Amino acid sequence: MRLALDEAHAALPTDDVPVGAVVIGPDGEVLGRGHNVREAEGDPTGHAEVRALQAAARAVGEWRLDGCTLVVTLEPCTMCAGALVLARVSRLVYGAEDPKAGAVGSLWDVVRDRRLNHRPEVVGGVLADECADGLRAFFRTHREL
Repeated sequence: MRLALDEAHAALPTDDVPVGAVVIGPDGEVLGRGHNVREAEGDPTGHAEVRALQAAARAVGEWRLDGCTLVVTLEPCTMCAGALVLARVSRLVYGAEDPKAGAVGSLWDVVRDRRLNHRPEVVGGVLADECADGLRAFFRTHREL
């Protein structure tokens, strides 16, 4: 999670919401990293998870990320939850819950939907306070503007 938090900090200079993600391979190697780039690139799909999954797929040479773990500082949204299911990620580890857009139990539960053909293991709440603190600080400063 510390690596994902480092990625989250990398989003700050571009005024993107500080969310970071890393994909860890079965052997513990970091295969992909990403942070939000929606503002920086004007890309609605520029979420940390999507960027990390893309980098990991390039690193392994295919879209299937069996045996991999996606670590992200914020509970994934529906797009990102769908992407990690479709990538066949074996485990999701996330920090803070997202009561406004979370799709891993907060609003929806995409990753555990029995109608889908893949359901990753989920571990939530890892360094949740630290992950949430960074987000709260970001939004506090943006609400003051």
